[in-house]
Amino acid sequence: MSHWVARAEDLSKRKSRARLGKIGHSGWAVRSQRGLSAPGSMGEGPGRQRGPRGPPSSGTGHGVGKAAGTGTRELSTGGQGARRDEGRSRAGVVRMVKRSCPSCGPEPGGEEKKGRGNPISVQLFPPELVEHIISFLPVRDVVALGQTCHYFREVCDTEGVWRRICRRLSPRLREQGSGVRPWKRAAILNYTKGLYFQAFGGRRRCLSKSVAPLLAHGYRRFLPTKDHVFILDYVGTLFFFKNALVSSTLGQIQWKRACRYVVLCRGAKDFASDPRCDTVYRKYLYVLATREQLGVAGTTGSRACDCVEVYLQSSGQRVFKMTFHHSMSFKQIVLVGQETQRALLLLTEEGKIYSLVVNETQLDQPRSYTVQLALRKVSHCLPHLRVACMASNQSSTVYITDQGGVYFEVHTPGVYRDLFGTLQAFDPLDQQMPLALSLPAKILFCALGYNHLGLVDEFGRIFMQGNNRYGQLGTGDKMDRGEPTQVHYLQRPIALWCGLNHSLVLSQGLDFSKELLGCGCGAGGRLPGWPKGSASFVKLHVKVPLCACSLCSTRECLYMLSSHDIEHHPAYRDLPASRVVGNPEPSPGAGAPQDPGGTAQACEEYLSQIHSCPTLQDRMEKMKEIVGWMPLMAAQKDFFWEALDMLQTAAGGVGEGPPTPDS
Repeated sequence: MSHWVARAEDLSKRKSRARLGKIGHSGWAVRSQRGLSAPGSMGEGPGRQRGPRGPPSSGTGHGVGKAAGTGTRELSTGGQGARRDEGRSRAGVVRMVKRSCPSCGPEPGGEEKKGRGNPISVQLFPPELVEHIISFLPVRDVVALGQTCHYFREVCDTEGVWRRICRRLSPRLREQGSGVRPWKRAAILNYTKGLYFQAFGGRRRCLSKSVAPLLAHGYRRFLPTKDHVFILDYVGTLFFFKNALVSSTLGQIQWKRACRYVVLCRGAKDFASDPRCDTVYRKYLYVLATREQLGVAGTTGSRACDCVEVYLQSSGQRVFKMTFHHSMSFKQIVLVGQETQRALLLLTEEGKIYSLVVNETQLDQPRSYTVQLALRKVSHCLPHLRVACMASNQSSTVYITDQGGVYFEVHTPGVYRDLFGTLQAFDPLDQQMPLALSLPAKILFCALGYNHLGLVDEFGRIFMQGNNRYGQLGTGDKMDRGEPTQVHYLQRPIALWCGLNHSLVLSQGLDFSKELLGCGCGAGGRLPGWPKGSASFVKLHVKVPLCACSLCSTRECLYMLSSHDIEHHPAYRDLPASRVVGNPEPSPGAGAPQDPGGTAQACEEYLSQIHSCPTLQDRMEKMKEIVGWMPLMAAQKDFFWEALDMLQTAAGGVGEGPPTPDS
């Protein structure tokens, strides 16, 4: 019996060798290179059947017998099976290419794996090829890939990768901009740019995004007016975003904000409009720009001169232009005063303030006249000061020097009393006399409302001053402050904004998530989620973009600008332990302080505030406010607010706390 079995096996082997002999060597070589394990793995033709491993049966289609002399041609024109097997072989080649980082070493157990071939290091590829492949990834994936190992960190950080990404995101961008890493900075600026807004009224109260012009090189600054929005990018192009009636997906006509755009002008440095919080008064737009002017008679060529151009905000038409001497270079413009006596304050590159007065009611009249440009009193009386930036409203101006000092200009007695609580030093005959504020540290930036002020120092502390009738200072009460008062539970804000009777703070949590806090009057929906307002900063029901950097609020809408500049890093410093509130001066032999942040003292004050509330519902509301004050993560705050809502509902009250946050 075994003899017949051996003869059957021998006969089967001979038939197999005979079939293989009929196939040309060239065809077998091509099949071997293509990764085909046997001639029978070819594509199936019509009328041809193939088993799992057996040879193909004869048929009317392209069989193996016909491939003896045309193996190469048949492989290139095979059926679906050939393409499927070829795809498997290519996938096998891709699996063989493995990253071999010198710091990580080879993959453990790689040598023991058989049938996969030797791993190929990605470092054997030309760097240009690797950079070209990586440049097709989204910006978020490029950043994530650069965090895997040292090799990919260097490759993903090259300017070649970011140059290709930048040209893909902004094909019309001609220059890469400035900075240490110009292409990376330009790519990230254009990837993160966006203008978001949320209307206070209407049925849909969700965050929307405006149209994003391809010509814009990031977003540097924005300003909403009565009907439209103006945005300035990083190369000096000022865009005019228009509101218009558009057709929705359902075929309905609806009014949409910032849905169309045009280029208003180029070469712009800064722009401003009526400083009042109500956009109804913003009729004109003042643009500080640089223009080429022809030389004097008898000379050839031109030179750059700064000028101020005035545009109608409704149509974008230029109605007025004033040009300055080429020796004067300005970097910022703000407005102050009434329409008939509108004062333009211009900050030079050297830190000096110049001013001129125009009458807005006569700007649309076609005539030419000369205006007087004079040195402001703050620069005349204090010539040693170098002003870094300034802010204004209708009747006051704030100057911040390069050393962090703050000087005030107040022009009306009512605003002076609201800001300082007295009229003792107010001189109605000399309204431009600067008033110095006494502050414990260097001030980085500020926000000026109608009758209250917000300051942020180099340690990230927030100081509020002025009228507190609606709780817009965020101090937890409604008592006016005649001097800067620190808001202890808020630190290191990204942006600060002060309006007519409320304030907003854009902050970042420990998990790098952004959140928007607000205090003051909540009428008209200006504090989403808190219609009754709050005397302390509470988290608003707004989904904040990840790269939000500035904000502005009008009567109808809340705006947030998104743009990330890698050259602009937070300049906050760590507060020394000796200057922490509630922490005594440490002695030389004393150990580490037990309560460096004054947490115990703050908790005792919170308990006393809760105890002073007369009813259970008032205590619940106060506890919600205290949760907003505490330096907790966003998820923790939402948990406590939701838990307090459940307890308040169970006790029989109707809670005003935030609902479950959006996913």
